[in-house]
Amino acid sequence: MGTVSLTKFIEKMKVTNLTPEIDISKIKISQPDINRPALQLAGYFEHFDATRVQTIGFVEYTYMEGLTDERRREVYIQLMSYHIPAIVFCRELQPDPIFMEIAKEKQIPICVSKKSTSSFMAEAIRWLNVKLAPCISVHGVLVDVYGEGVLITGESGIGKSEAALELIKRGHRLVTDDVVELRKVSDETLVGSAPDITKHFIELRGIGIVDVKALFGASSVKDTQNIDLVIRLEEWDKDKEYDRLGLEEEYTEYLGNKIVCHNIPIRPGRNLAIICEAAAVNHRQKQMGYNAAQELYARVQKSLTRRREEDEEDI
Repeated sequence: MGTVSLTKFIEKMKVTNLTPEIDISKIKISQPDINRPALQLAGYFEHFDATRVQTIGFVEYTYMEGLTDERRREVYIQLMSYHIPAIVFCRELQPDPIFMEIAKEKQIPICVSKKSTSSFMAEAIRWLNVKLAPCISVHGVLVDVYGEGVLITGESGIGKSEAALELIKRGHRLVTDDVVELRKVSDETLVGSAPDITKHFIELRGIGIVDVKALFGASSVKDTQNIDLVIRLEEWDKDKEYDRLGLEEEYTEYLGNKIVCHNIPIRPGRNLAIICEAAAVNHRQKQMGYNAAQELYARVQKSLTRRREEDEEDI
């Protein structure tokens, strides 16, 4: 798991830094969870995870207000003796002078957010989970097709970028070409994005680099997309048996997450963009409870049963 700079966190979460004199350039956040130090303010420090950003809400704030100055100083010194990346006061609550004095002495950054405590924590955890998620890079093209994240993979030169360009012309959105950064946000969700250096670019053999955003407009690109479906392109092999019904799903695995995968054989004349569109819509139908292959199987079974019954009546 990586780290996120506190500077970026402050910028993203739109919080106000009350301690600009503290150098925060080297402070990193390594935990996606946020902690409310209510028990710590009461003096209980067993199992205290100081690597998390600490959040002071209305309950903690009113408890602190009820303490004597002497007790406050004692509790604050104990709390801020740990290497906390930052303490955020929500609801625009303002820390008392003793708190600020000890924070500056211990070099702990103090911030204030306008959001309610639960809203701030939910947004911070969601964003940190994405930024700190386990990440790998894979060779492929990621396109948003009818809202489904389609990851197109295959050997170099097989036609991934050309398929993506055709999909973009048909109104779909490019996330990344050539290198896809995959992040495991949860056990069910993989999020794909582009490396900053190649964002919105496509490489077409014989033409070179194409700027998709400049050519087709801002509506043709997207920064991130959940991976819903993998299409693996491969050379047509006349001796290989290909699945023609799709009764059973095939899967591929990234970072321990299983994703539905289709192996598509390539030969001249096949329109890859239409195949990708059909695969995306078919996947969505399955998610909504309709499976065309199972429907066909049920019809065949009914037809066989009916014929059997007719044959028995004739006898």
